[in-house]
Amino acid sequence: MSSLKSLLEYLARGLVDTPEEVSVEQFDEDDGTIVLELCVADEDYGKVIGKGGRTAQALRTVIKAAAAGEKRRVLLDIVD
Repeated sequence: MSSLKSLLEYLARGLVDTPEEVSVEQFDEDDGTIVLELCVADEDYGKVIGKGGRTAQALRTVIKAAAAGEKRRVLLDIVD
C-alpha cells in the first residue's frame, strides 16, 4: 500500500515551495483503514490546505479514488 503514500508525497511536493520538507506517515488500523498523515513546512500549510480547504479536499478525493481500486478505505490527515 506504499503506492498511496508515494502518490500523496508526489502531489504534495508539487504544491509546496520546500518539497524536501514533505513527509508522509502511514498507519494501518485494525479494521483495514489506512491513515496517511501529511506533514509540510510551516510556511507551506496554506498551500496544501488551499482557499476554503479546497486543495486539501482535492487531495483527499484523489487519494480515496486511488484506494477505491484496491477496495481499501483511506483517511488523510494534515498535521502540524
